[in-house]
Amino acid sequence: MSEIVKFSQVEEKILTIRNQQVILDSDVAALYGVETMRINEAVKNNPDKFPKGYLLELTKDEKKEVIEIFDNPKIKFSPALPKAFTEKGLYMLATILKSETATQTTIAIVETFAKIRELARTVSELSETAEDFKQKSLMQKGGEIIADILGDDLKTSDTETSIELNFAIMKFKHTIKRK
Repeated sequence: MSEIVKFSQVEEKILTIRNQQVILDSDVAALYGVETMRINEAVKNNPDKFPKGYLLELTKDEKKEVIEIFDNPKIKFSPALPKAFTEKGLYMLATILKSETATQTTIAIVETFAKIRELARTVSELSETAEDFKQKSLMQKGGEIIADILGDDLKTSDTETSIELNFAIMKFKHTIKRK
């Protein structure tokens, strides 16, 4: 059985391009354990499954910006413009790729986007409430989501780890105690 893809592996590959959260084709390929060429082949062979809004082809300027920020050698030396899958495009890709690794990767991707949406809703709701009890409840929920996101990657023992996130509407501090 192949290694199960972890939430953090997916979360670190999500970029925002044209105000949409996407994952580049080369990163999708790495998550699925295949070559980028295979991902793009699946798209080419199933054009009806990728209507507008499911897939973006980066412009030369967007490609240059991604390379400058992330220094991604896979796209840096490729003559092709990379594709970026939106959440809907990733779901559709999952209907094409059928291996065990593909299934586990799809589950991790779905969970990642769901957690990010849940955290965004919690932060939004927190900014709209003035009730102390509800604020504390939402802060706890947000902390649990963040702890879940960071989860197993926190290698601590008998210590406390503090996480501070500074959102536009509030500063969020969460302490995780592990033994």
